[in-house]
Amino acid sequence: MSICAYMDMQVRKWFPQSMSQRTPLPTDAALELIAARFRVLGEPSRLKLIRALESGEKPVNELMTATGLTQANTSRHLQTLTHAGILGRRREGLNVIYVIADPSIFELCEHVCGSMQRHAATQAKVIGG
Repeated sequence: MSICAYMDMQVRKWFPQSMSQRTPLPTDAALELIAARFRVLGEPSRLKLIRALESGEKPVNELMTATGLTQANTSRHLQTLTHAGILGRRREGLNVIYVIADPSIFELCEHVCGSMQRHAATQAKVIGG
């Protein structure tokens, strides 16, 4: 699935009535939501946390160990990812357990990484002659 198809799918989820008639571009409000999602993912520490959760749910202390982040930074980034709907959380005694709430995030990351690999390969061909 291309990033544009992914974005279109997300926009339809956010604005199902307004997107029922096929429009050439998402509304300004939808574009703002899309940009906000990319801003959330624009922080390397948050990507580390997402990657650490790829293998399954984890408590905060395991996420700190896996990412090398401090407790304060881990908590701040987990809160942002949870507020964005990318992560979910639940309490288990004194522990807070985090889990990926939107598994399509991995598909999006794969698209971005694939695009970067193709771009790097093209650059290498140009440089290499």
